[in-house]
Amino acid sequence: MQTLAIVGASLAGLSAARAARAQGFTGRLIIIGDECHRPYDRPPLSKDFLLGTITSDDLFLETDDDGLNAEWLLGQEATGLDAATRTIRLNDGQSISADGILIATGARARQLPELAGLGNAFTLRTLADAQALAGHMVPGARLAVIGAGFVGAEVASSAASRGMKVTMINNSTVPFTAQLGEEMGKVVANLHAANGVELLSGAAITEVHRNEGKVTGLVMSDGRELDADVVVVGIGAEPNVEWLEGSGVHLDGGVVCDGMGRTNVPGIVAVGDCAAWFDDAVGRPRRIEHWTGALERAALAVQALLNEDAPQQPTKPPYFWSDQHGVKIQFAGHSSGHDRLEIEAGDPQEHSFLAVYYRGETPVAVLGMNQPRLFTKRRRSLPAPAQAQEPAGLAAVGH
Repeated sequence: MQTLAIVGASLAGLSAARAARAQGFTGRLIIIGDECHRPYDRPPLSKDFLLGTITSDDLFLETDDDGLNAEWLLGQEATGLDAATRTIRLNDGQSISADGILIATGARARQLPELAGLGNAFTLRTLADAQALAGHMVPGARLAVIGAGFVGAEVASSAASRGMKVTMINNSTVPFTAQLGEEMGKVVANLHAANGVELLSGAAITEVHRNEGKVTGLVMSDGRELDADVVVVGIGAEPNVEWLEGSGVHLDGGVVCDGMGRTNVPGIVAVGDCAAWFDDAVGRPRRIEHWTGALERAALAVQALLNEDAPQQPTKPPYFWSDQHGVKIQFAGHSSGHDRLEIEAGDPQEHSFLAVYYRGETPVAVLGMNQPRLFTKRRRSLPAPAQAQEPAGLAAVGH
């Protein structure tokens, strides 16, 4: 392979570039990114950066000893791909051809059309998003967070610590159920309540009040009116894969891949938030939007790209962490389908405990709150998913 093009100047893209050099690739390395910035760390955007304890310079991920010898094409958006010739089209009319392509275009924050263009309504996904929101984090201001996912919850936590009046709106009965299950979702909800965040569960917004291009309030389905100075929308993310439509790369809720990141097109792999890797735990491809996945899976995708005969390697159970109201929440594994939950240390009422999810006698997930040492030890004991020899869920992709 003479030329490797990485589409996405993200954590996943940078990790792939590092892995390529570490695995002996000495050819031309091109990294394409639609933002003007080199790769930066996103998790602190909703925490330390919003609070002003770090600056944008602290976010950048490159180090002096990376030695990538890469060509960076920043501020350039990929608009199309000819998979047969492995040619990438950019928004400035330029075309880039490569022997191998790694797709790492990530995902974007899902929008609410009713709030589009309003000056005090924000999503939080990029550095520009965080910079725009930071100026509105004013003590005493009323913040409405739409969506009780982890980004929304972290913004709520940061805002509450700033002395803002925070209301978090969640359309399900118990927040965080999808990730943690209902019982532990209630524990996290109680953590927010104990720190002054009002949580509206099972709530839907029926009307948005506006004045002079800004949100002034939200009307709920039960008739309640919620005044707001600032609104943050945290309702999930959508993969950036539209540029691949018609390319020949199989798309289905993301770039469909096998368990090493291979697509249906030889010489093209995908990794990060845009990639739906085959997951043996559920028997189908699915996207997992976690920092550690972007970091760890990049090396596997590069291995599969540089060596088409590379054997299947085990992937670690998904892992994520979140800092909320001074409590470190860590989770690994899959909670769906568990039939038993055991508190193995600490007390959930004190928000310092270790919980293990079981399916039968097998531990399938672990949750820790302010228990990093016990969590790390227990996480290592989770069994890796059995690796399928021939993932049937990817039959349409050619594997």
